[in-house]
Amino acid sequence: MATKSRFDLEERLRDCAANIVRVEESIRVSPAGTHVANQMLRSGTAVLPNHGEAQAAESNADFIHKLSICLKELRETRRWLRLIQRVTLIAKPDAVLPMLAETEELIRIFFTSLKTARKQGTK
Repeated sequence: MATKSRFDLEERLRDCAANIVRVEESIRVSPAGTHVANQMLRSGTAVLPNHGEAQAAESNADFIHKLSICLKELRETRRWLRLIQRVTLIAKPDAVLPMLAETEELIRIFFTSLKTARKQGTK
């Protein structure tokens, strides 16, 4: 069962990263658009490999550290998506709404996982 849920999360993270790439490619070319696109691309695609690093963690502290990085990157991505929507850097700003919803869910998943890992680390 644990393998199945890891696979599902990995798949969700892969889909999330792919969607970030698609949005990045649709951002209007301008100095602001390029800056936001690059920053969002970095944070939005960093979660997938960092999750892989967490799965290979050498200790509970290492696992917590890598999950913390995932959470940080997800929160940053959420902010970039909200900015893209607010300043209309893409033709259809509401197109980011499903991505925002998925990012929110992933934030909750990682937050809860971190909470659990920290509890287990204090035993």
